[in-house]
Amino acid sequence: MTGWDSAWFEGSIHARHQMAWRGVEAQHVVSTMRLVDTPHEQDLLEQLLEGSKAAMPQTQHPKHYLLVTPFRYRPAHASRFRPAHAKGQWYGAVELEGACAEVAYWRYRFILDSSGLANEELLTEHTFFQGAVSGAALDLISPPWVAMRELWTHGDDYSATHAFSAAAQHRGVQWLQYESVRAPGLCCVVVFDPDSLSEPTHGLDSTKQTWHCKATRSHVMFTRGQQRLGWSF
Repeated sequence: MTGWDSAWFEGSIHARHQMAWRGVEAQHVVSTMRLVDTPHEQDLLEQLLEGSKAAMPQTQHPKHYLLVTPFRYRPAHASRFRPAHAKGQWYGAVELEGACAEVAYWRYRFILDSSGLANEELLTEHTFFQGAVSGAALDLISPPWVAMRELWTHGDDYSATHAFSAAAQHRGVQWLQYESVRAPGLCCVVVFDPDSLSEPTHGLDSTKQTWHCKATRSHVMFTRGQQRLGWSF
């Protein structure tokens, strides 16, 4: 029993456009720099690492790598709308705060799942950027879907959202809008189809922001200059 009515799909799928923020850890260059002594060695190492990764997804037009990277992998852990080992999805949030909250939760989970970090402070640097999302979409914050809000916002049971995601993609849905679980009241998006993503008008790089994260078992904080955001999960 899913809790939602499959008839709700009729009349709910619409072409929509939305700008969304996403955050990624920005440690890859620093990590490889520790292993090399010259720019040539750095370039060579980056090429070797790239060659060992899964192929980029095929898209109708070339895309910025930050827009398509999630689709090249099949992560072993499940996410809200993706079962473990299924094709990757692109997660973002309409508000920057929402994107920070989602990243903060996974920083927190990483510490909880790593016994060696139990009493440690994890310091990381993150890049946040905006992507333009468009295509056939469903809005789980609007009727009739909002009636099942408790299913879409469950803290850790993704069985209903996985079933819904599969049904939506079967009907040609390219992306969803839903309420953030880590920052209630803010909106998140999940993109199933990389062709639904494009760069903002002035380019993706023009939207980039660098934030620093401090995470422990009890609290996660993001800072950028005088800006401070914090969560206790």
